[in-house]
Amino acid sequence: MGEPHAIVVGAGIGGLAAALALHRRHWRVTVLERAAAPRELGTGLTLMANALRGLDALGVGDTIRRQGVPDSPGGLRTSAGHWLSRIDGAALERTLGTAALGIHRTALHRLLRDALPASTLVTGADVVDVDADLPAVTYQRNGTPTTLPADLVVGADGLHSVLRRRLWPDLPAPAYSGSTAWRAAIRWTAPVATAVTWGPGREFGTVPLGDGGLYWYAAETAPPGGREPDELAAVRDRFGGWHEPIPALLAATPPGAVLRTDLFHLATPLPSYVRGRVALLGDAAHAMTPHLGQGAGQAIEDAVVLGAACAGGTDELAGALAAYDRQRRPRSQAIARASARAARYGQQLRHPAAVALRDGVLRLTPARAALRAAARYADWRPPG
Repeated sequence: MGEPHAIVVGAGIGGLAAALALHRRHWRVTVLERAAAPRELGTGLTLMANALRGLDALGVGDTIRRQGVPDSPGGLRTSAGHWLSRIDGAALERTLGTAALGIHRTALHRLLRDALPASTLVTGADVVDVDADLPAVTYQRNGTPTTLPADLVVGADGLHSVLRRRLWPDLPAPAYSGSTAWRAAIRWTAPVATAVTWGPGREFGTVPLGDGGLYWYAAETAPPGGREPDELAAVRDRFGGWHEPIPALLAATPPGAVLRTDLFHLATPLPSYVRGRVALLGDAAHAMTPHLGQGAGQAIEDAVVLGAACAGGTDELAGALAAYDRQRRPRSQAIARASARAARYGQQLRHPAAVALRDGVLRLTPARAALRAAARYADWRPPG
């Protein structure tokens, strides 16, 4: 009998991680990507300890560590620059056993892609339907429809997942979180902490990247659909009077480098991540707000657990997928709920009295308690 065959729909970070996890467990994998060329849009991200442990399990952790920058000491500040809470990066590393890492999304995407056989990825494949029982995927490529059978289908097709809509048609669409965000990756060689600054209804964050780069993001509570002729000017208008180095970072940002995205999430959780022989992961399964920095980390965890569950190939595949759902759904959905709460009590908080109360509590919180809170969601280890 030949290798079992898996189709992964979507070649983002979660999809490539899932393909690698299954490939390492002796599955033949086909990744169907709608885009005409492999790419990962976006700027930077922080890989917490859980994500790095997952990447270690996929055999690429050391390579990725060489591409990124370990988090420097940081924490939370007010728009005037006063520290509300400090997080010592070295203490966090001692607590979790590994440092968090800032890396450009493009670099992470490339490293995952390069770890797979070149024949794995099929680009320009627009998936239009899925059969969970066969299973099989139907896609359009160059105007030609193709139905491709497999032993397993993995839905990693993101926030607006086609597979999720097909298999759970009654599930409400992703909901607007109440926040819009701007992001950019720029050249910046001066030391900058990995930190978040809060103002009423707004936040600004910085993450150093490898090769002299820095990722910044800004967010505010606003109606969806807003757009400005010059998004960088809009960010300067809102954040240009905040503490340094925020004005300097904005001055160093080319206008064309700024991406604006309304933040959506799955407000109604899925009742299962599995339907027949189809398993969802990443944003397709549990799209969350970015306020805990766990979106990519949870997708990587999903991929590692799915690969481990399916190590036996097609033998007892139904039980393997049930085990995947049992392990991943409670944790990932709890983190999604926590991320939405973090937004409400963090960036989205606007009432002056509520902001003052929150900031006062943070100032009085012992450093050890703040460290435990920072480590809580990153304390995960792959299956043995």
